[in-house]
Amino acid sequence: MVWRLAQSPEVEKIWCAPGNGGIADLAECFPVNADDVAGLVALAERLKPDMTVAGPEAPLVAGIRNKFECRGMRLVGPSRSDARLEGSKIFSKEFMDRYRIPNATLYGSFDSAQEAIRALDAVDWPVVVKADGLCAGKGVLVAETREEAEAFIRRVLQKHELGPGGSRILLEKALKGEELSFIVLTDGRSFLPMATTQDHKRAFDGDRGPNTGGMGAYTVDGMITPHYEAMIVKDIVRPTLAGLSEEGIPYTGFLYFGLMLTASGPMVLEYNCRLGDPETQPLMMRMDFDLARALEAAATRKLHEFKPSWKPGASVCVVMASGGYPGAYETGKKIEGLADANALPGVAVFHAGTKCEGDAIVTSGGRVLGVTATADSLDAAIARAYEAVGKIHFEGAHFRTDIGAKGLKKMRAAGDAPRG
Repeated sequence: MVWRLAQSPEVEKIWCAPGNGGIADLAECFPVNADDVAGLVALAERLKPDMTVAGPEAPLVAGIRNKFECRGMRLVGPSRSDARLEGSKIFSKEFMDRYRIPNATLYGSFDSAQEAIRALDAVDWPVVVKADGLCAGKGVLVAETREEAEAFIRRVLQKHELGPGGSRILLEKALKGEELSFIVLTDGRSFLPMATTQDHKRAFDGDRGPNTGGMGAYTVDGMITPHYEAMIVKDIVRPTLAGLSEEGIPYTGFLYFGLMLTASGPMVLEYNCRLGDPETQPLMMRMDFDLARALEAAATRKLHEFKPSWKPGASVCVVMASGGYPGAYETGKKIEGLADANALPGVAVFHAGTKCEGDAIVTSGGRVLGVTATADSLDAAIARAYEAVGKIHFEGAHFRTDIGAKGLKKMRAAGDAPRG
C-alpha cells in the first residue's frame, strides 16, 4: 500500500509504523508495533496525518478506529465491533447465519479439548478445525483423519500453541471447490470490488504441508464469470454490508471475503477486515487508479462517485520465506540480489519480514519478501516472477514453485492460454 500511495500526486508525505527495510525507502518509519494501539494513537496525535490506513488486523480488532475517531482523527478501517468478523470465527459464523449468508455447516464450538474430541464422533470427514481468534493464518486445519484432528485440537486447547487466539475452536463441514479471494473497499453503503485473486495457503507445492499466512497469490482477467460475480455480490457482499449497518455503524475500509466456489454456488470460508496478504501485492500491481483518492472517497462516504480501472493481463506474487516457516525459523540472514530483481521490467519486490542493518537488508520474519510481477498473460507473469525470485538469495530461503499453476491449467483447459 505504501508503494502504491507513494505514486499518488495527492500524497505529500507518508509515515509508517513500524515499517521495514523496503518501506523505509518510501516512507518515514517509526518503531511502534502494529498491536500497540496506545503508541499508534500517540504517534498520530504528534504527526497529525490527514488520513491513517490500518494495514494489519490486530489494531483493528483492538479498536484503533474507535480510538482515532474519539480524538477527531480519521482512520480508514472498520470499528472494533465490525472487526469481530475477523477477530472471532464463532462470531462470524453466527453473523452469517443471522443474515442467511451461505457458509459451511457448523458442528459446534468448544473451549474444552475433551468435548471437541468427543464431537468428532458425529462429523463427516474431512473436517475443518478452526481456532476462534487471530492466529496469523495458522489457526485452520483441514483434517483428513481423526488422529490429525485430535492432535491439532490438543495443540490448540491444551498446549496453547496459538496463544489467546486459540482459546476456543470450532468444527465445521469441509467444502469442496475452488478457493477465491473477493475483496471490496466500502464506505458502508457503496463498495468498490477489487480484481479477484487466489491465495496459496499451504507451505509446499501441490497444496501440501501446514497452513501459512499465504505463500503466494495471483490475479488475472476472467478468473470468474460476470454471472458468478453477480451471485457473490447478491448473496454475500450486499447481505454482509447490510447486516453490519443494521447491527452497528456502517463498515468503512477493506473487507475480504475468503470464498469456496462450490457446485451449489459461492460460500464464505472466512472474513478478513483488511486487504489480504499476499493478495494485496498483485492487486497493487494491476491497479490503474489512484489509491489515495479511493481511500479518501471511502472515508468521506463518496465511493459511489469513484470510477476504478484495472490494467489488463495478470499479476503474480511469490512469497520467499525463512527456512522452517511456518514453524520456528532464524532471522538476521543477509538478503542479496534485491536490486537485480527490482531491475527486471514489470517486477516489484515487496518487503515483509526485513529490516536494515547498516547498508544491508536482513531477514526479520517468517514471510520475508513478496516478489511480484505483472505481464500481459498469466504464464508470462509467472515466468517473470520466478525469474526475479532466482536473482534473490538468503540463507534458508524457501518458496513454492507452483504459484498460479492451477489458474494456468484451468485457462489452458478452456483453450484461453498458449501451450508449451
